[in-house]
Amino acid sequence: MVGRPPADRFEGRGGRPRAVEDVQDDRPRRGGRRGARDDHGRESDDAPRDGRALRRRDLPEARDRPALQHAERHDAPPHSVLRGDRAETGVSPADARSGSSTATRRFRVYRYKRGDPGWRFDPFEVPVGPSTTVLDALRWIQLHRDRSLALRHSCFHASCGTCGMQVNGREVLGCVTLADPLGSTITVEPLANIPVLTDLVVDMGHVFDRFPDEIGTVRMSEELPQASPPDGIDAYERFEDCIECGLCLSACPVSATSDAYVGPAALAAAQRLLEEPRGVDPERILDWADDPMGAWRCHAAFECTEACPSNVRPAERIMALRGVLATGHRTVATVKPA
Repeated sequence: MVGRPPADRFEGRGGRPRAVEDVQDDRPRRGGRRGARDDHGRESDDAPRDGRALRRRDLPEARDRPALQHAERHDAPPHSVLRGDRAETGVSPADARSGSSTATRRFRVYRYKRGDPGWRFDPFEVPVGPSTTVLDALRWIQLHRDRSLALRHSCFHASCGTCGMQVNGREVLGCVTLADPLGSTITVEPLANIPVLTDLVVDMGHVFDRFPDEIGTVRMSEELPQASPPDGIDAYERFEDCIECGLCLSACPVSATSDAYVGPAALAAAQRLLEEPRGVDPERILDWADDPMGAWRCHAAFECTEACPSNVRPAERIMALRGVLATGHRTVATVKPA
């Protein structure tokens, strides 16, 4: 049995733990001897040192082992554990297994750093396969061409909303947008109508600050804790699919001309609160929406609904909210699902 002294016994020479006397060390020794000292009284063997590493080097099999192939050191790519294959090659594992051919696409990526005199587009040639997404390509650029490229991403499956961007002028989530069908030249920009912090990273606080203060206060009724869901629960559950990606605000033409406009996501959230107003004062929500820069500023372009990756349909919700405000019947029952 190979013995190992407790970590708290640092009483030996040079700060090393002392050996446990009643445990025999059966590791191989020079000359084939086991369980006995091999130094023959040589004092140098008792000098303070990293004993385990030195013993490994002294083993014949360690001295004769050939050098490892491809042993040079490489820095780990971003998210190497989750998506290392795509980051390394730009090609998805599925494409690699199937032997799918790759093509080269030219990416024009928006660049801006604080202190720069202005923004610019940097070109990159990127190998892509049939399953390569725009996010895969951008991470390949980070790994192989420019590590200073900044972008936001997290989940890789359209549930977090952090990789929202404009690709060829359209608002998309980079993690689920295939690069191959987008043409030979692909232009990637940050979301519009939101302040840019650096490269493809925008200030999402500009989006969140527009939501009503009551967002997040929906709670179970204290009087009816076991109440069954109301009719039409599917209608207000739809907004629960909102991933707060900011695509609707970027696509909205009104937001492009009026920074004071609260935007589609905030108005859709307000209408959701009216459909299930537990813990919320409906009058406060309606007063908040009944504003020149609220529900009435929408021009019904429906670009927000077109851009929404979660099928929340914010434009239809704004129309329902305006219907309540126009009739003057400020009751929850009049707020119909879109």
